[in-house]
Amino acid sequence: MSDMVKPLKHQHLLTLRLNVGADKSAQIGVTPTGRRSIVPVHGGTFEGERLSGEVLPGGADWVLFRADGVMQIDVRLTLKTGDGAMIYLTYQGRFVGDARALADLAQGKVLAPERYSLATVAKFETGDERYFWLNNVIAVGTGEQSGFNPIYTIYEIG
Repeated sequence: MSDMVKPLKHQHLLTLRLNVGADKSAQIGVTPTGRRSIVPVHGGTFEGERLSGEVLPGGADWVLFRADGVMQIDVRLTLKTGDGAMIYLTYQGRFVGDARALADLAQGKVLAPERYSLATVAKFETGDERYFWLNNVIAVGTGEQSGFNPIYTIYEIG
């Protein structure tokens, strides 16, 4: 490694556990960009050193199954901290696995971590002064598939 390259500074921001309503998804069908589904998020929890609380119902994942076999995710959620702050969280990313892993995922089976890669980039928005610092956070995450209910570990960069 070059002396000019510095390690990427990061710290755990939060762990997000979602309750996804895969059985209630809206199947849009095959579009010019791929097969589109909209999957509701019924709720969940999040916890970290500086913020924790619940995921409110009403969010969703605007999933796109691309022709190359990659599942593209586009999630939008409302978070409510334990002290009442409202936060908008959006993240985009991709789930990469072979065709069999995707078929097993569609059936809600738990996959071994070596069968897939799930990575995201996240953005936060809030008007609550106590959490205003979130508006400037650069965040990335990794995901664990757990049936239909994923678990994301999100890290603040820099």
